[in-house]
Amino acid sequence: MHVLTSPRRLLAFVGALLAIGVLPACSGESGTSLTVYSGRTKDLVGPLFSRFEKETGVKVKVRYGDSSEMSAAVLEEGDRPAADVLIVQDAGHIGEVEAAGRLGTLGSDILEPVPAAFRSASGAWVGLSGRSRVVAYNSEKVGVAELPTEIEGFTDPKWKGRLAWAPTNGSFQAFVTAFRVLKGEAATESWLRGIKANDPKVFPNNISIVEAVGRGEVDAGFVNHYYLHRLRAEGKAGKAENRYFGSGDPGGFVNVAAAGITKGAPHKADAERFIRFLLSEPSQRYFAETTFELPVIASVRADPQLPEIASLTVPQIDLARTSDIKGSVALLTKVGAL
Repeated sequence: MHVLTSPRRLLAFVGALLAIGVLPACSGESGTSLTVYSGRTKDLVGPLFSRFEKETGVKVKVRYGDSSEMSAAVLEEGDRPAADVLIVQDAGHIGEVEAAGRLGTLGSDILEPVPAAFRSASGAWVGLSGRSRVVAYNSEKVGVAELPTEIEGFTDPKWKGRLAWAPTNGSFQAFVTAFRVLKGEAATESWLRGIKANDPKVFPNNISIVEAVGRGEVDAGFVNHYYLHRLRAEGKAGKAENRYFGSGDPGGFVNVAAAGITKGAPHKADAERFIRFLLSEPSQRYFAETTFELPVIASVRADPQLPEIASLTVPQIDLARTSDIKGSVALLTKVGAL
């Protein structure tokens, strides 16, 4: 995942942690360590992990990879986990691990600050930050009135040759999974075939889509909301803008990066402390101000450029039901998108 950082924001984050004293400086026992399998990249979450080490004295050993790889590793380790904490970029992947019974149960003090829609009903995992699906569009080439009010409107032939998508990207596949849950297999297949008939340009990831939209190479593309704001912070967004969908439309699906503690975690107490840290106000401000994601605790506001997560009219969906990523890959293959 491409991440843009602001020195000013990072300094503010560090200062907030020191001022608030979110964790005692030497609360970890000397020599203790914690193993984290992270489906989020080092440049995104590494600063938070380093701060946790500094504040607690607990060494964080991190294995980085994509979310599917990290989830599979936990499943392979079974009842003898090497990892204490699993962090993934979407609820679907951690839902697979939950369904296999490989996660423990988090305490109510960890779960309750996060809205029920963004955590496991069984208490196996909790959302750390949110991201909304949007359509990025070029404001010079597309008028707001021309944009469909529903994601299905982009199957109209008038969009032929004007769209961008990233079928191999995990966040797009998670969106397709949510579409299947909300609308059913047949409707999702129809939408995918309709978009493919419009000959969309294929990109490897979200940020390359937003860059292409900003340059005017394509008129619109399907992405997560925060890439626009990261590019804008570097002066690289061009003429790109975001279109949010309302009324529970699948195009407005809100997913979360999520964390859980493995069942039988070797260092459960430190694992719990670690997740509490990621949900603390300073850490949530880091997500809001540095990565432009949506905080999941009410006491931290989103960046002023963004809507509050509670204000979005999101589809009503149990995120645990978005675990069938393999089914979405099979459908994308069936329609010829992969």
